[in-house]
Amino acid sequence: MPVCILCAHPMPHVYTEYESADNLRLEQCTSCRQLADPYIKRGALTKFIDVVLLKREVYRHLLFNRGAEPRRVITGIPRSRAPVVHEISLQERWWLIMRLGMGLIVVDAYIRWSHLLENHGFESRVSQDSMLFLKVFLGCLIETLTFHCGTVFASLCVLRFLEFARTRMFRSKGPVSGVRQQFRFSLIPLTIFYSSITKLFLLFLLTLYPPSGHVTSEGAARLQDLCQTDPLRCLYEMFDEDKLDREWVVRNVWGGMAAGFGLKVVLDCHPVFTTLVILAGWAVKTTVAELVKDWVGVDDQDKDLWLAYSIP
Repeated sequence: MPVCILCAHPMPHVYTEYESADNLRLEQCTSCRQLADPYIKRGALTKFIDVVLLKREVYRHLLFNRGAEPRRVITGIPRSRAPVVHEISLQERWWLIMRLGMGLIVVDAYIRWSHLLENHGFESRVSQDSMLFLKVFLGCLIETLTFHCGTVFASLCVLRFLEFARTRMFRSKGPVSGVRQQFRFSLIPLTIFYSSITKLFLLFLLTLYPPSGHVTSEGAARLQDLCQTDPLRCLYEMFDEDKLDREWVVRNVWGGMAAGFGLKVVLDCHPVFTTLVILAGWAVKTTVAELVKDWVGVDDQDKDLWLAYSIP
């Protein structure tokens, strides 16, 4: 059942369709009295921009209302005989997850592979042996699966705890939100992949407009010394181009914030719990990454590089 993207109230239908798919009317939410889902009439570009901007409403539209059955009014056809548009099935959702996931994993593998080339100058060897890219791709695939499994398990623990606290500790007998009623565990990996769009868009901008300078070991060492001797000057200089790795910030800091925001929408809980879920998933992924690193053939010198350039 779809939900209102503003108040998350369950709705039997979010729009009514007349005669054709182009002739439709948006439904009004019975709780907040606003249009239940204006994104029904908005194009893909608008949805993409709002996903990049991390708007809660577009996440609810994509996760709960995409493919929802409309109320159909067709002249001359009894309502019981009107054609039915089914909701997105579990199989279709997993197919969408696999398509998004494979695209992101290929991007992740290419980024790590290219940075390994840049770090060691393996051009001649890699051009002759494509097995390295295949190993990097499989390593990224294993890490991504591990991250999602850890995140789903941590989400299960959080939801069980919240339900126990609601029914046993606080003795609440009120109904749960519409988001919690329509929750499915397949929505968790889909949410994480949607939240990765923000990170990939920022990385794309860094590719088009790269920083004029690069992070150097001397700059990092100077920043570490400043943090110990002069914290105020450390805060002032930490954003210099020779000290701040902007790609690392986008992948890990901004990427983590985006994933946490997406999980807050789908789990409908306090940000503290979604932060714990993300940290648990990253901890499991990092542990597996340490093992995968040796199989891929990356030496100890590239350990930090392999772990840093990651798109879960």
